[in-house]
Amino acid sequence: MNQAIRNSWIAAIAMFALIFGALSYVQVVGADELKANAWNKRTLLQNYCNDRGAIIVGGKPVAQSVAGSESCQFQRSYAQPELYAGITGYFSKNYGLTGMELAMNEQLAGSSDQLFLDRVGQLFLGNQPKGASVELTLDPKIQKLAYDLIPEGQRGSIVVSNPKTGAILAMVSKPSYDPNLVATQDSDAEAANITKLNKIPGINLNQSVSGPTGALLAPGSVFKIIDTAAALGSGKYNKDSVLPNPAEMPFPGIQYKLPNYAGGNCYTRNTASFAFALQQSCNTPFASIAIDLGQKAIEEQASKFGFGQDFGNQLKLQMAKSTFPSEPLDDAGLAQSAIGQRDVRATPLQINMMTAAIANGGVQMKPNLIKALRSPDLRILNEPKPEALRTSTSPEIARQISEWMTSVVSEGIARGAAVPGVEVAGKTGTAELGTGLNNSWFTGFAPANDPQVAVTIVMQGVDITTGANLTSPNAKKIFEAVLNK
Repeated sequence: MNQAIRNSWIAAIAMFALIFGALSYVQVVGADELKANAWNKRTLLQNYCNDRGAIIVGGKPVAQSVAGSESCQFQRSYAQPELYAGITGYFSKNYGLTGMELAMNEQLAGSSDQLFLDRVGQLFLGNQPKGASVELTLDPKIQKLAYDLIPEGQRGSIVVSNPKTGAILAMVSKPSYDPNLVATQDSDAEAANITKLNKIPGINLNQSVSGPTGALLAPGSVFKIIDTAAALGSGKYNKDSVLPNPAEMPFPGIQYKLPNYAGGNCYTRNTASFAFALQQSCNTPFASIAIDLGQKAIEEQASKFGFGQDFGNQLKLQMAKSTFPSEPLDDAGLAQSAIGQRDVRATPLQINMMTAAIANGGVQMKPNLIKALRSPDLRILNEPKPEALRTSTSPEIARQISEWMTSVVSEGIARGAAVPGVEVAGKTGTAELGTGLNNSWFTGFAPANDPQVAVTIVMQGVDITTGANLTSPNAKKIFEAVLNK
């Protein structure tokens, strides 16, 4: 055999090995990944006209399969679509899946291992395949209240959770959209609707995250909870510490000065206790703490509350990771970061989970949207139990911060969140956007001595007065609605 023939055989064998390896990967190693991919049109088209399981809130379907056309037996339909769009997502023939439709696709489609026996039974009976139903933890009344508290035309998000279990009671954002416009079998109408919706600021149909889980926003002064936990955890500060509280903080070599919050009483004293600094949301005491402790200490404490981390396997929805700068900061940059400005970014869900950790004695629970997974004959296939995710701070520090947050509502600038007869813990935040407008925040929990609910509200691009009217007072309404149930 001459060299040319030998080389041809080697090339042919190598090509066969390559083809065999690729086929083996597709059919064995990567089969599950490819099957689960939302853009795998073959899997999507195979299941598109099947009887897909329902997504249920409060015993009623908010997404379900209904009678379709002669060529496609079933059609996906969404009830109260704008109210739940950020969670259900959509199931589209041409644009794939998002939200819970994507996260729980195997269960809803009936193709998960949990439904193997059901598929066998349906095969023997000659019945059409039917998916499992997913019951959510959402409370429909609280979900509707939270959604209605965001005015039309206003960008904002609200998250309501049980800090002891991690169960999400409400999670809404505006602007929202109607998933029925994307799930239609009319391809031309579907394409036109997608184009129209994608032009609305705040809606991104290509993401599988909603505002509460995907909007990365400057958190402003609610970040001071993390500064406080870092300070007390360092051993250099205690509940009786006296903090410097100058009206402005200068920095060597630059003209910039960090000012104190002008909307409260910070200017009335040159030093402050933790209680006063939190009540009035003074900036310079917390900037001083951050410079004293150093960037690493603040960054590590933020990480313990979930910054840069995920939120476990019970949420199901995709989420963006909140961020605190890891690149070295000068003193001015660290001071700005310590008050939740500069490059610090957090999702509303992150701020809610941070708050819930304080409410729950320093332990952050896995946020959970799934109450139960039921087979087509209504058997419970899975019922997730509350699980701890991480320890954010000690019980002693959490109790102390809870006490100070209670005084923020009873004596400080979050008085609008006060509920008669109930101790409410809270913290406000105002993140400047450089346009004269702000992101206005409230986050808190109640009752302070036995927390049942944590509420986080953010209104984007508002003036001071509008933000104050749409955050703390609205939190009060949610606290009352949950506690009076």
